[in-house]
Amino acid sequence: MFGLGPATRVYLAAGATDMRKSFEGLYGLARDRLACDPRSGHVFVFSNARRNRLKLLFWDGSGLWVCAKRLEKGRFRWPDVDVGRAKAVLTQEELALLVGGIDLTQARRRKWYRDAGPGDSTEAPVTRINHL
Repeated sequence: MFGLGPATRVYLAAGATDMRKSFEGLYGLARDRLACDPRSGHVFVFSNARRNRLKLLFWDGSGLWVCAKRLEKGRFRWPDVDVGRAKAVLTQEELALLVGGIDLTQARRRKWYRDAGPGDSTEAPVTRINHL
């Protein structure tokens, strides 16, 4: 099993992804479409057009993990990403809510201190989901 540390980012791919893709296909999407290093230890989240399936890609230091979830009924409420952006950044808590079926636009974040950490200027622009 893998654990997510406080430095682990969660990148959500905008748009739909072909869920037939596995290790190499998702690796290529994370590298090319999201402009990230798939071996960075960050989590990459992809969904199909119907939003009833998702896949996570994660590098644990020795190999890639691909985790999948298919909903029997209902759909994931995929956050809106600004036009022209390939990805959005979620917190680990937001990822847990998304996978648990919570609509991030309906939730709100309580005001408290959180150090976002230094930004990485080498990455492509991202959208921060601020619905919580």
